[in-house]
Amino acid sequence: MENYQVPAQTRIGHIHLKVADLDRALRFYRDLLGFEVTLFYGDQAAFLSAGGYHHHIGLNTWHSKDASPAPANMPGLYHTAILYPERKDLAEILKRLLTAEYPLTGASDHGVSEAIYLNDPDGNGVELYWDRPQKEWPQKPDGTLEMYTRALDLNNLLELA
Repeated sequence: MENYQVPAQTRIGHIHLKVADLDRALRFYRDLLGFEVTLFYGDQAAFLSAGGYHHHIGLNTWHSKDASPAPANMPGLYHTAILYPERKDLAEILKRLLTAEYPLTGASDHGVSEAIYLNDPDGNGVELYWDRPQKEWPQKPDGTLEMYTRALDLNNLLELA
């Protein structure tokens, strides 16, 4: 097979999650995280967006209504990563989560980005993050990208909220 590289402008367009309870999932993605519903597909699915796109997140109960979360030690989605445009935006959603007393599972500085981790009501991992400007990304002595996982200073981040 010949070598192929995906075009540089390629992006992940949306995620579509199986959920056990559509209303509960909407309370998380719409009411807490702030995505707007673009359409409902009966009472079994909803499509949500940021900024008017047709959908960034699809939620459905077609095969999962009232089901238990997927086992953590089985293949499947590790997390959905939601990229915020600015550090201030990450600070604002952090403040919102803390005010709502929504449990976080972690918070990390990865050098290239800062991230907050949590689980949605169905146990799907969610990463909320912002990327530092590319010129600030850490590099190894040989010029290659260096990523790491260090504790994120949440108090410093909250100063922007």
